[in-house]
Order: sequence, then C-alpha cells, then structure tokens
Amino acid sequence: MNILEIADLGVTFSTDTGDVPAVREVSLRVRPGETLALVGESGSGKSTVALATMGLLPGNARASGRVTVDGTDVVGAPEAALARLRGRTASMVFQEPATALDPLTRVGSQISEVVRNHRKVSRSEAARVAVDLLRRVGIPEPERRASAFPFQLSGGQRQRVVIAMAIANSPALLVADEPTTALDVTVQAEILDLLRRLAADSGTGVLLVTHNMGVVADFADRVAVMLRGEIVETGTVENVLLRPRHEYTRGLLSAVPRLRLSGTDAPATQEPPVVRLSDVSVRFGRVRALDGVSFDVRPGDTVGLVGESGSGKSTAARVALGLVAPAAGSVSLFGTDLGRARGRARRALLSGVGVVLQDPVASLDARMSVAECVAEPLRVHRRGMTSAERRARVAEVLELVRLPAELANRGPRELSGGQRQRVSLARALVLRPRLLVADEPTSALDVSVQRTVLEVIAELQRELGFACLLVSHDLAVVQEFARRVVVLRDGRIEEQGPTMATLLHPETEYTRRLIAAVPVPDPVLQRQRRESRAALGTGAGA
Repeated sequence: MNILEIADLGVTFSTDTGDVPAVREVSLRVRPGETLALVGESGSGKSTVALATMGLLPGNARASGRVTVDGTDVVGAPEAALARLRGRTASMVFQEPATALDPLTRVGSQISEVVRNHRKVSRSEAARVAVDLLRRVGIPEPERRASAFPFQLSGGQRQRVVIAMAIANSPALLVADEPTTALDVTVQAEILDLLRRLAADSGTGVLLVTHNMGVVADFADRVAVMLRGEIVETGTVENVLLRPRHEYTRGLLSAVPRLRLSGTDAPATQEPPVVRLSDVSVRFGRVRALDGVSFDVRPGDTVGLVGESGSGKSTAARVALGLVAPAAGSVSLFGTDLGRARGRARRALLSGVGVVLQDPVASLDARMSVAECVAEPLRVHRRGMTSAERRARVAEVLELVRLPAELANRGPRELSGGQRQRVSLARALVLRPRLLVADEPTSALDVSVQRTVLEVIAELQRELGFACLLVSHDLAVVQEFARRVVVLRDGRIEEQGPTMATLLHPETEYTRRLIAAVPVPDPVLQRQRRESRAALGTGAGA
C-alpha cells in the first residue's frame, strides 16, 4: 500500500493579472520506507506539490485531482481532518527555518508543543523528549540549547530544530522541502543518515524536494523531475542520475558543481587588502564565537570561509561588515580602521560593501516591491540619482542576475526561494561594491541557477575588480570560485591557504572530514563512499 498517492494533481493560483497554472496533471506515489526525490529548477512547481500534499496551499490556490495520505484524501478535506493528519500521520520540514519557528518561544518548548499536540504525555516528559530529539539531530549540548531562542542558534542549528519537530511523532510520511539547504556537509550527511534510519526502522515514506543532486544520490530511491509544473522524467535514482533520458535532466546534472581531484592555484595578488581581520575575538555572553581569527581579502580575490554550522564563519563575515564589534583585535576596511570610523565617514566606508545574506526572507522587506528592495541602497547612498537613473540601474542588475523584468513590481513573498535569493544578490550589486560579502549566496538556488549566479559574480568581479568574501558550506562551489580558503572550527582557524592546495592536500583531520562528507551526484559512488565511512567507524556523517 502506498503511503502517498497523487493522481492528476493540478494547482492554479489566482492573481491580480489572471490565473497562473503552477502544477499540471502530476501523478506520484511513495511507498512506506521509500524516498522519492522531486527535483527541478526554482519555480518548477515542486514545492507547490509538497504544500498540496499537506493541505497547506494558500487561499488563492485551486487544486484538482487527488492527493491521498495514508488513506485520507487531502484535496477538499475539512481543516479539522487536516489538523489531525499534520504532525502525526504526515509531517513537513520547511525550506526556511526562520519562518517555521516562533522567534519568541524557546526551541525546547516548541518541540514539546508538537509532542503534546499528538501524545498524552506530561510537560516534563515532553521536555525530556524534546532534549532527546535535539540530541538525535546533532545539536550540541541539547539540554542547554533547549532553553535557547531561535535567534541564538546558527542557521544550520535552526534547520535541525525544524527537523526535530518534524520527526517528533514518528510520522508515516515526511515531506521534506530542501531539508539540508542550510546545513554544512558533515551535518547534512548526519541528517540524511538519521532520515534514512527513520525510513528503514519505522517505515516512514519520504517525499524529498531538493535541488541538491548529491543529496538525491545519497538518499533517494526514486526520482521525479519537474519542469514548468509537469513531470518530465521519473525512475530509479540510478537510471535518472546515471542514464537520464530527458534533455532537461541532463542539463541539470551538467550544472552540478563537483569537487575536483587535481588542479593548481592561480597566483595571488599582492595589492593591499580590501578587508583585514587581525587577531579578532568575539563573544556572545559566555559563548566564544571567534578566537584570535586573522585573514585578509585582496582586490579581485575571492576568499571562502568554510566550516561546520556554528564554526564562526558567518560571525567573521559580520565582523568584516561592521555589524559585530570584536571584543579584541581589529578590522581594517579599505585601509581604514573600521572600529574608529564614525558617522558619515563610517557610512561612506560601508557604502563600498555589498551584502548577500543567507536568508532572503529576513533580508528583504515584504512591504516593498522587488524594484524598491533593489533600489533602496541607491536612495540611501546615491541621493543625487534621478528616479529614471535608479530605475535604469535596477533593471540592469535584475538582468545581470537573470530575473525577468516583469518580476520587478511583485513582492518578495510572491517569488520562489531561489528568485528571492537572486533579488538579494541584485540588491548587493546595485552600488557596484568594492567588496561583496556573500553568506551562503546560492544555498536556496537550484544547480543551474546557482551556476549562472556564481558565473555572473565571477564575471563582474573580473570586470570591476571587487573583492569577495564567500561564506559557504558547499566545498565544491568554494573550490571552483575562491582563490583562497579559510577553514573555521569552534571559532578558531583550523587552517588556511590557497584553495586547491588546501582542499586537495588538507593538513588537518577536520578538513579531511569536511571533504569526505561532500555528497557526489552518482548514487553508486555515493553508496560506496557512505559504506567506506561506516567501515572506518566514522559514521555516515563524518
């Protein structure tokens, strides 16, 4: 018996400009203990299918066809029936943890609430279960972290909390919409291993929505490929990834960044650094976020900051931006001590920096249109520009990041996750910065758009000569686009150096473990890699 059956599903959204069909005649099935990966580019309709499965489509959506979860017909079901279904029979891991968690409630309490909604247990027992779930998903010091608020956790840790909530009641079906987007490679491998054991031990079926072909190879049994709301190819993971029939599938696979096993580094520039951190330490209360960190970024160079979730890489980027003041050490930006710059001089310095943050929902104002979001830095820092000049510049950068002009008047929440991330990139590039700080700039993008965006950044960098500080958990992306790499662990630099030399010949066990955890988009090779790690006693996530 299938735990999920979707037959001829159609979804149409009503908008001010007319009806927009998002999903057309989609038919899928998931058996108990099986993982079906739903892949495709941003806007292909895969997340809409996931929402329809849970009965979570927005009010302006009309669904047709049939969606059955463990015998319950979801399409047209009353809200009371759906409420009983969600969290117990079926559960969902959302793409963006910032929108899935209550910022004013401690994470342990949020997990406990999910447990008590579907089980007759005491508050103390639910709290104990919450701590155990945090431990299962790899949260360090789970007893202490249970008392933390979401903003006190890193992006990867928040995503793990969301996964803990989703598996709290051992659901028969887990709908996972980009469940590892915000996770570093080692934790990603651990989470996939956890979900794999859940599927094997309890027979949980998994509908996995993802753009990461390495995750598909590592975790999925079958694959369905979506394009413009339709299924264009489906089959076993080996057939689809190794012997793709459709041209679109072949194009997706060709765009996947892969770690190279050989290569040499380009010579480093000797120009004065654009930004330099010197022996920087940062503490948040009793937590040591950075401890004696020193590195610099020179004009035209890209430096990649890598490390596990909570290693301090995003904190280091925020120090470079002047958003976090170091407790010790100094930061030089364009040759000026940023800590001593005040008022207009400080604003002038920071106007030379473009920023792409990890979470596009949090970084874009939902009350503004896309064009207004992109134009805002021009209004603040280029007050002499006319309205016509601003509109022309906005149109130019939207084209650079491959966004259609007709999206300019939409709100950020009307866009897909990948489209919102490209709006963030356009906003960062609109001032033609001397330094671009990119914190996971492609984590929400499908592989083909990811490659396009990174190639645009690289092309503009060659043309304009700006420096780039790239924070990423994708080592293949860092290897391809960064000239130097800094490996962080627990707030300290584990090692740093030219990218190819560091990733091909790492000096530390920690860096070797990061590299070994990178999934490859080949299910046969990935299975061998996972078995080799298990045989060495390092576990699936090491």
